[in-house]
Amino acid sequence: MAALEYFVVECAEEKGREAYERIANDVLLDLDLVRVVSKLHIFIDPHVPVFVAVGATHPLGGPVRVRDFADVNVDEEGRAVLSIGDETYLAPMLQALWSRFGKDFVEQPDRFSVVVTVPEGEDPRAIEEIVVAHPEDGLYKDLVYALQIIAPEGFKVRREHHREGVFYYVASENTLDPEIVETLVAEKMKLIGVSL
Repeated sequence: MAALEYFVVECAEEKGREAYERIANDVLLDLDLVRVVSKLHIFIDPHVPVFVAVGATHPLGGPVRVRDFADVNVDEEGRAVLSIGDETYLAPMLQALWSRFGKDFVEQPDRFSVVVTVPEGEDPRAIEEIVVAHPEDGLYKDLVYALQIIAPEGFKVRREHHREGVFYYVASENTLDPEIVETLVAEKMKLIGVSL
């Protein structure tokens, strides 16, 4: 797992540690998270029972704007004509345009073109600046999904957090005492050189 700066699995049982290291490695590779996760420390204590994963992500850049994947031109009627270069963000872009201008003013003649009738007095080129996605939105869901797969079966009581490139996921079969969770998370965060 060369893409991670730090990757440690801590477990009282060596066979358990090796198994969870393989599982974590496979899950992170399968979900293509090794390129975004920079540090990961997993702690498993089957006697408590508790599973703790703390980590950090690489900076993901700013929000995705229309200009990042589409060219915006103005036709002779003053409408914005968008030429889509990458369909990845087409659906969220349409949602943003419908929300801002209304569905009656947004047409999609084909899959690579969108025509927007903007209100009089508004600059059609301003559409380039509309934010359609934030990279961290999907990353957080993917991280939680990955950690759910990595965590032991039956550990359904959980707490999770992700903010400004730092995350944690704590799971157990039992109710989690907030003080114990805080202490465990702070202790493991210190090991990877970050704090909440």
